Amino acid sequence: MIRHIVLLALRDDHDAAELVQIIDQLGALVDHLPGFTSFEHGPNRDFENKSAQYPYGFIGTFADADALNTYANDAQHSALGARLVALCQGGAEGIMVIDLDMGA
Repeated sequence: MIRHIVLLALRDDHDAAELVQIIDQLGALVDHLPGFTSFEHGPNRDFENKSAQYPYGFIGTFADADALNTYANDAQHSALGARLVALCQGGAEGIMVIDLDMGA
């Protein structure tokens, strides 16, 4: 199982309604892509004061690396990702991605 963690350094002037649309559409991919098993998202509360530059994030859970690769190469995911890039400080530099291998 792979946990795909994405943290967003949103621009101060980002469109909150646009963010909601993108997140909703990313979550809907669970129903369309094999091996994409869950999607969770929310604001970063940063209780340890270590990641304030990333006020929002999401986690996608994938059955395996092949399922994550299918997601990464999906046309709809790519289009949504481009929209996210536009909302982040420094474009793609404002998005941190961590893929944790959780084992079988």
